[in-house]
Amino acid sequence: MEKIVALCKRRGFIYPGSEIYGGLTGTWDYGPLGSELKRNIKNEWWKSMVGLRSDVVGIDAAIMMNPQVWRSSGHLEAFTDPLVECLVCHQRFRADKREEIAGHENSHKAEGLPAGRQVEWTSPKKFNLLVEAELGVVEGEKQKVYLRGEITQGAFVNFENVVSSNRVKIPFGIAQIGKAFRNEITPGNFTYRSREFEQMELEFFVRPEKEEGDKWFDYWKKERLEWYKSLGLTESKLRFRKHEDSERAHYAKYAEDIEFEAPFGWSEFEGIHHRGDWDLSRHKLGYMDDQGQKFTPWVIETSGGVDRSALFFLLNAYQDDSKRVWLKLHPRLAPYKVAVFPLLANKQELVEKARSIYDSLKPSFMTAWDDRGNIGKRYLSQDEAGTPWCVTVDFQTLEDDTVTVRDRDTAEQERVKVSELAAFVAKKLE
Repeated sequence: MEKIVALCKRRGFIYPGSEIYGGLTGTWDYGPLGSELKRNIKNEWWKSMVGLRSDVVGIDAAIMMNPQVWRSSGHLEAFTDPLVECLVCHQRFRADKREEIAGHENSHKAEGLPAGRQVEWTSPKKFNLLVEAELGVVEGEKQKVYLRGEITQGAFVNFENVVSSNRVKIPFGIAQIGKAFRNEITPGNFTYRSREFEQMELEFFVRPEKEEGDKWFDYWKKERLEWYKSLGLTESKLRFRKHEDSERAHYAKYAEDIEFEAPFGWSEFEGIHHRGDWDLSRHKLGYMDDQGQKFTPWVIETSGGVDRSALFFLLNAYQDDSKRVWLKLHPRLAPYKVAVFPLLANKQELVEKARSIYDSLKPSFMTAWDDRGNIGKRYLSQDEAGTPWCVTVDFQTLEDDTVTVRDRDTAEQERVKVSELAAFVAKKLE
């Protein structure tokens, strides 16, 4: 984790939020490479969930919603974590995080406690995770609203709008990507548990029949796991974990998490939930089929974290063979697809030729330019950025219009005609 955190800041993936003012716990800023990585993850998700399907449409709902939405959905009552407070230092922890509590107790013991003193805890107390905000310009007359704790409700409150304005019929889905906010008491493990984060979710509506619900629940479990594997996550580091009755969310009939084996243990980053008719019934919404039958659909949800996915893609991609460090990111996720170098930065003819190639590639691919230091250092720099291919313009280029293309993972090189370079990269990205 320490190596990934250092690389992320050094290479411009992720910075601590508000760092020049001491930061704000649980917030992170994405730099030039990190913002590209996140955008690529979201684009791939949108393409697979919306672009390539005929049974899913997308929306983009508002972050702030009428407070009645959260009252009806049950979040004001049930969107809580049980917290315990350490009576030695008054820090709070989630009551279900036994390992964190034990580690905290051990830290006090290592520091030394007064004779006869033990680490004691308060009884668990509920803590609402919704972040409050106020709307209005007159003090004392502002309306209390909530920053959404999940993006899900935007799909439900727009269910009838989507049905009436689009040619969708059950079974169908509503997809969305957006920001959510939570009052996390103990943010930690880098970006894994944050107070501001981004989600990519699908609400898939089916007939309220057990066979239909089970069929689509199993279908989306398989689809989502295969998507992560297709983008390079190592299969042996992925697993499903079924929620026990005591830990299921208030809206879930049953649920399973896709977990990744991170340095801090197996950790959830996407949930597959059978929400039943909880949400639509609470909002008093229904559906009428072509035969005039009215019913309240059930919902199968896939809810993934963009930030957690980005973190796990980075952890999975990190490679270090003592000679070099590189990020073995899937090319479609890599921030830059190709980097262009002149062999020597002080040879004008090489620089001009390299610039013309860079300009020709940039409209089609995120392309990096680098003329700093020697060629070896440039390769190492692009390896850390996860750039799949580096193009070097040398003196042979001036003679036969070919360039050297180096592969990030194998470090092997081949000569490619400049006229065929764009097609070469495009083919590799398929």
